[in-house]
Amino acid sequence: MNDIPIVPLAHVRQDKNGEWHKHGVAEHLEEVGRRAAEFATAFHSGEWARLAGLWHDLGKYSFEFQHYIKKVSGYDPDAHLEGGAGRVDHSTAGAIHAVKQFQEHGRVLAYLIAGHHAGLPDWYTSDAGGAALVARLAQIALLERTLMQPIPAKILDQHQSKSPLLGGREGFALWVRMLFSCLTDADFLDTEQFMDGNKAGERGGLPPLSGLLAQFDQHMTVKMGGAAQTPVNCVRAEVLRQCRERAEEEPGLFSLTVPTGGGKTLSGMAFALNHAVTHSKCRIIYVIPYTSIIEQTAKIFRDIFGEAVVEHHSNLDPDKETVKSRLATENWDAPVIVTTNVQFFESLFAARTSRCRKLHNIVNSVVVLDEAQLLPPEFLQPILNVMNLLTKHYGVTFVLSTATQPALNSREGFGWHFKGLDGVREIMHDPDALYRDLERVTVQLPEDFHQPNTWEYIAQELQQHESVLCIVNSRADCRDLHRFMPKGTIHLSALMCGAHRSHVIAEIKRKLKDSEPVRVISTQLVEAGVDIDFPVVYRAMAGLDSIAQAAGRCNREGELDRGKVQVFVPPKPAPIGLLRKAEQAAVSALTGYKGDPLARVLFQPYFEQLYARTDLDEHRIGDLLKAGDALEVQFRSVAALFNLVDESGYQPVFVSYGEESPVLLGKLEKGGPERWLMRKLQRYSVNLPQYQFKKMLERGDVTEIWPGMFALSSVALYHPDLGILLNDDNLKPDSLVSG
Repeated sequence: MNDIPIVPLAHVRQDKNGEWHKHGVAEHLEEVGRRAAEFATAFHSGEWARLAGLWHDLGKYSFEFQHYIKKVSGYDPDAHLEGGAGRVDHSTAGAIHAVKQFQEHGRVLAYLIAGHHAGLPDWYTSDAGGAALVARLAQIALLERTLMQPIPAKILDQHQSKSPLLGGREGFALWVRMLFSCLTDADFLDTEQFMDGNKAGERGGLPPLSGLLAQFDQHMTVKMGGAAQTPVNCVRAEVLRQCRERAEEEPGLFSLTVPTGGGKTLSGMAFALNHAVTHSKCRIIYVIPYTSIIEQTAKIFRDIFGEAVVEHHSNLDPDKETVKSRLATENWDAPVIVTTNVQFFESLFAARTSRCRKLHNIVNSVVVLDEAQLLPPEFLQPILNVMNLLTKHYGVTFVLSTATQPALNSREGFGWHFKGLDGVREIMHDPDALYRDLERVTVQLPEDFHQPNTWEYIAQELQQHESVLCIVNSRADCRDLHRFMPKGTIHLSALMCGAHRSHVIAEIKRKLKDSEPVRVISTQLVEAGVDIDFPVVYRAMAGLDSIAQAAGRCNREGELDRGKVQVFVPPKPAPIGLLRKAEQAAVSALTGYKGDPLARVLFQPYFEQLYARTDLDEHRIGDLLKAGDALEVQFRSVAALFNLVDESGYQPVFVSYGEESPVLLGKLEKGGPERWLMRKLQRYSVNLPQYQFKKMLERGDVTEIWPGMFALSSVALYHPDLGILLNDDNLKPDSLVSG
């Protein structure tokens, strides 16, 4: 190891016996090219991916890199990663070579190669500096020094791919991301195979979708056979039958419009499984808007499919992970993925390798978008653009599953145009009949939408019912109303940590199951998908879809002749922003309307009004992604802007709840953050608006227990019923986020 090796090294490792193992550059390049091509063949771009793999580590042939790898071998098992003092840039040389060989089309490969460790770069931005691709391509000396070494002609001399740029200039950015995913996953897997063969051996081995379909059918036979023949269960059986029947239709865009309580979750999976097996799809990706309900859905599927289900979201408890499932979250190489809107869509607009690596496994899949009406309006246009591209060029079938279908069809008016989803096929033969058959509640609207009630009055109304759920629009409203309720009333909001909320929801379900009286004051976190069933539900005035979701928590099983849903005007309107716009759109849609407030006919005009009040591409994502004449795209800038949950105005604070969190906080304070530890602590954190956080920090209520990480300074500041206690004198209501 004292001299430059005859065979240039890509990686080197020393085993437990002290023996050195060498991974040659040529061997690595060819294998990454082979793997990447195999992945990209699914969207007819195998040759582009092969070339990217063949040249991605071309710079490792350089004299400088070979000296570097000798220096670190045996001490840094991640020697193949860039960054840090003394590291050698080994990715720019291949990018320059690609442009030298293929001119403008070489830039396709240049994005991939230059970014395969640091992430996809911007072509050029004023603040990117030397990280911009145009600046890196100017570093000709990096390629010249590399070419001074003897490199096999079979590596250097290649023909340009004849396959076109998929999707044209509108779809160029997504195509590059897909190729990038193929390259980075292939690079990681080949490196892992050399560095840690045991870990590589843990991947895969999960059952095919055809096997899961058989398991599902068996489960549903038992479930349906043991269910009472109630009107609700009869409707659910019919929904399931239609989903199975329509699954044979050609891939594309589908909607599944079923009222809340109609069995969308399992019936949607029935469609997805049958459709996937019929059309040879690779996997099913179930996308859910909130982490608060994802665990519930994942458990339903895991009870049927076992370890074939992989959860991927921020709140996942590490104790629920296996080695296989943890590895599968890296690249979604599993038959069933349950994830969030944030994880799914932000990955499709990401630049980092860790976020993009899974994208090629979205190709040729069935994606179920649960509660599709909750797609964020300010990002709606870029989201629909990418859905159209995935359907047209990447073999993805989408299912928009909701009781309240949003208005996503294309339309235009004087001076404006909305490019939506066209050709969406409804899976249900007659959704209106389903709504009639599942009509289980009477919704009462306020007589005057502009006349607010006091919290005292609402509290008196609620106390007329032994069991009642009241949903309000913000944390502050939840706390204010709860003060006027009798002892024993349950409070539920995001001022409580995730573990606390889960325990409270479980207790609510137990009380309802045992027919015990239970009154609950909650924010809208219980609306989408939380399986609870109250005889009476009160809902503060909000968007029409929110009112419908609240109604779905009332008489859910149809055990009463009629449930009651009372909509009321709270003392103050919904918080400024999307919630306020939704409330205004609902008032506009309902004013003067004399029919059922939840009639399907209302939702199209409601969503049209909501979208008309919102900039559907607020951050101009579409402009930044459209490739110019020089194929310039601002990948990194888009990734920074595309945040479905803007947490910049909030600060997570760890709390002491239960027996586990104090122990975990002690480990953090003593030893600092570790991946498993932070994952566990996620369930014991509360996001506070910066205004409130700063006040608590000034008062000493919050302590920095590790640089940049904060916890409540006293257990007394976390109430067993209310969560974090706030200083009401200094409370700024508009700063409290809903949920």
